[in-house]
Amino acid sequence: MADAVIGPLELAARVDEALAVQALAFGLSEEEIEVRRYIVLRHLLSPGARALGATTESGRLVGFVYGMPNDRTHWWSTVVEPYLRASGTDDWLDDSFVITELHVHPDFQGRGIGRSLITSLTDEAEQPRSILSAVDVESPARALYRSLGYTDLARRVVFPSAPSPYAVMGAPLPLRRAN
Repeated sequence: MADAVIGPLELAARVDEALAVQALAFGLSEEEIEVRRYIVLRHLLSPGARALGATTESGRLVGFVYGMPNDRTHWWSTVVEPYLRASGTDDWLDDSFVITELHVHPDFQGRGIGRSLITSLTDEAEQPRSILSAVDVESPARALYRSLGYTDLARRVVFPSAPSPYAVMGAPLPLRRAN
């Protein structure tokens, strides 16, 4: 991972760079980017919200992660709660650190940057576990999460306006390290 350095990210100041990475990694339209900008900036006001970035030697942002302690009153929690309750896992919404977004520029994927970002962020969490949502298909992202100890808590979770269903995954902290 010599091509990028992981460190604190002033996400509010670099939100456009971060969203450009997310747009490439996740395939977002200009309209979706505008909506996400508002959401990211609002999330950063939440108590305990933290972000890390992966930057090249020249300072180019090539990956980022951010998250916060979960709050059952947040929109995401209200959407996933019925699915978790149905699977008997809604207790995961309490005392958990949520990985809100994790994205790495496609040219930098497969180099351990995403793994380093998520483990570095969760290593600082005070909560005993972490939760996140990911598109509910087999993908490199889901494989990464599984390798870190995340397991499916609920599947086929439908978010309003999302084109595909999601899986909610949870893992005890600290996250599993590669053997």
